Amino acid sequence: MSDKRQKNPMQLAFPTAKRSEAPGIVAGGTESLAAERGTESPAETERLMEEVVGGENLKEALRRVKANKGSPGVDGMTVHDLSGHLKGHWPNLREQLLNGTYRPQPVRRVEIPKPDGGVRKLGIPTVLDRFIQQAVMQVLQRRWDRMFSEHSYGFRPGRSAHQAVAKAQKYVVEGRRWVVDIDLEKFFDRVNHDVLMARVARQVSDARVLRLIRRFLEAGMMQDGVVEARHEGTPQGGPLSPLLSNILLTDLDRELERRGLAFCRYADDCNIYVRSRAAAERIMRGISSFLEKEQRLRVNRGKSAVARPWVRKFLGYSVTAHRQTRLRIAPESVRRLTERIRALLRSGRGRSLSQTIETLNPLLRGWINYFQLTQSKGILEELDGWIRRRLRCLLWRQWKRPRTRQRKLQALGLDAERAWKSAMNGRGSWWNAGASHLNHALSVAYFSRMGLVSLLREQQRLKVVCGTAVCGTARTVVWEGGERKLTPLPDTLENDIGGIIVDTDRLEELLNGGLPSLEEYADFVRLTESAPREALAKLSNWPNLNHADSDNKRNF
Repeated sequence: MSDKRQKNPMQLAFPTAKRSEAPGIVAGGTESLAAERGTESPAETERLMEEVVGGENLKEALRRVKANKGSPGVDGMTVHDLSGHLKGHWPNLREQLLNGTYRPQPVRRVEIPKPDGGVRKLGIPTVLDRFIQQAVMQVLQRRWDRMFSEHSYGFRPGRSAHQAVAKAQKYVVEGRRWVVDIDLEKFFDRVNHDVLMARVARQVSDARVLRLIRRFLEAGMMQDGVVEARHEGTPQGGPLSPLLSNILLTDLDRELERRGLAFCRYADDCNIYVRSRAAAERIMRGISSFLEKEQRLRVNRGKSAVARPWVRKFLGYSVTAHRQTRLRIAPESVRRLTERIRALLRSGRGRSLSQTIETLNPLLRGWINYFQLTQSKGILEELDGWIRRRLRCLLWRQWKRPRTRQRKLQALGLDAERAWKSAMNGRGSWWNAGASHLNHALSVAYFSRMGLVSLLREQQRLKVVCGTAVCGTARTVVWEGGERKLTPLPDTLENDIGGIIVDTDRLEELLNGGLPSLEEYADFVRLTESAPREALAKLSNWPNLNHADSDNKRNF
């Protein structure tokens, strides 16, 4: 390493290394770095490691690690401690990375339950190792991403699960109404290190980077103080793992492209769409053989299948069997949401309704933000009704005594006689939650005033603002002055709403449904950007979007 490079402060506000400092670090047991001194000469190989330890790359890596937060590794260091630790020890760490002698610590083993049974093993690296993995990943991502298949959507910049789902729907609409659903058995636990490193070495010749990646793969896994050696797998939990999975499965993408197949892959979820059952079965045999022989991966025969797309799910979505196929939410995804809501409400039985709603809303917003592409609104209406009924049930139980129930019902607008009969009916809480007296007292409008997120209305808001695939192509509203044309709506509206993206099909639907004016619609679109809560309240006041008061349609 040259003196010029050693004196570079990297513009990270970290102190430069002193020549007298020892290469190892003994800081309260936070790290265990080997003191070996390999003499890899950067002049004789690719200088990729210099990019990894470059100042701008490290700043971005530090920002990402802090933003992602996450739990500590085996050393107990948190993301809040990382900056201070690097200021004191970065020069030595940098030297070891450039010399090829840095050794990661073991990962902390964590097991989380899978939705379909079993457990998923995670390996949580230390915060320091996550920082270094992030720096390596960013450099490799720039090199590899342009070489990945256009059919690969997982863990890539500018790619998303929504794009993969929309593409899958397009294949079905085009007539490919058979799917080869390939499930790789314990993919992240079964990756062959030699096969993976051979794939990485196709584009990386810097031996220091290759050695570092190999050490990350082989870092032991600690549980209950015991470190278990690893000889295969790339456990989920570190920033590098998703990129390595894409690198390994690129050969699968190339094989599918060579065969001219229509497919979507998101990490280890891969669906292939064809026009006949015979073709699907032939492809299942051929691709399974390829994965097992060339990639040394196992296909889960129990979970993989040749089937119709509407009986399988892909990334939580499914499709309808109509000729004009529509996206819908897979039943398993709905079931998992209801299970989470039940668990949340059980844990909050002693809380007030406002506190329960405050806890529930982030879950509902996050869920519908992911499933906003659904084109079947019936399930959202049913879920909204079911959630309100669960909350009514919770309140009925909290009120307990008949006199308390009568008093509460009267306070909510029921007359004294009806409140008394309802309080004394002797029925269970779930029956009462679906009965007319509680639907009247605790109406849809009541829960809206309490701030409860409606899945259907939130999806409508997302459709209007984002112009998603659900509501078709978005148009730009321009101002040209003069007379407004409200009906019929042209492709480009001529009105006084400047610079707002509006889906005119959706706008016409709202106007025909009784929306007071085009200006009110524009105000709503503006509000969604500046004050989402106010926008949601405004939306709830539009008569064409109000729901019926009865929420006893379905018990999930």
